[in-house]
This record gives sequence, structure tokens and C-alpha cells, in this order.
Amino acid sequence: MHQGIAPSFGHIRIRRTDGWTVVTFHGEIDIASALTIGPRLDALTALPRCRVVLDLNAVGFLDASGLGLLCRARRRIAGRSGRLLLVCDRPHILRLLRLTCLDGAFTVLASLADAGPTPLP
Repeated sequence: MHQGIAPSFGHIRIRRTDGWTVVTFHGEIDIASALTIGPRLDALTALPRCRVVLDLNAVGFLDASGLGLLCRARRRIAGRSGRLLLVCDRPHILRLLRLTCLDGAFTVLASLADAGPTPLP
């Protein structure tokens, strides 16, 4: 699997692999961190047919601002005929997705390994 450079911007780390952009979130994703993460996600989701994996497995806390980031990325990617996967095995985040009825809005995998070498064709 070919992997690109992995820059880190506060609460996210970005790398490219086999035509996918993998964004690994870490720490607390709240209103303060959303202000810095939002522009980065917007830049990553600006291209047509982009393929993005958002990895939430290192997130300790996610609030409504964090959910807003996920939903915005989903809308932007869908509007550009792209693909989005969420990677999350954190019970508190999965519960939050269920409680807000967002669990059906995303394709959620437990680990990056579940996505395979190339998550989708």
C-alpha cells in the first residue's frame, strides 16, 4: 500500500493511501478544535470524487460541533460524487451517532483494517 506524507494539524493527522485521504482525529473534538479542523476538512472535501476516511478511534470526546464537522464533510463529499467512510470503535461515539440518528447516514467500520488495502473501488 502506497502511503503519502502525514501532516498533523492540531487534532487531526492526514495521509494519502491508494487514492484515499485518511484523516485521523485525536483528542477532544469540540467547538474550539472544530474551528481549526473545519477549514482543513473543507480543503480535503473540495475536489470532485474525493475518497475520504475519517478515523475517530483516538477521539476521547466528541460534541455537537464535532458531529457538525462529520455531517458537513458528508454533505460536501456526497455533493461531489465522492465516498466517505467513518472508522470508529469507540462506544461513546457510536452511541452518540445512534442517539442523533446519524448512524445510518455514515458507513461505519470498526478499524482501518476493515476497510482493506483500498477501502472501496
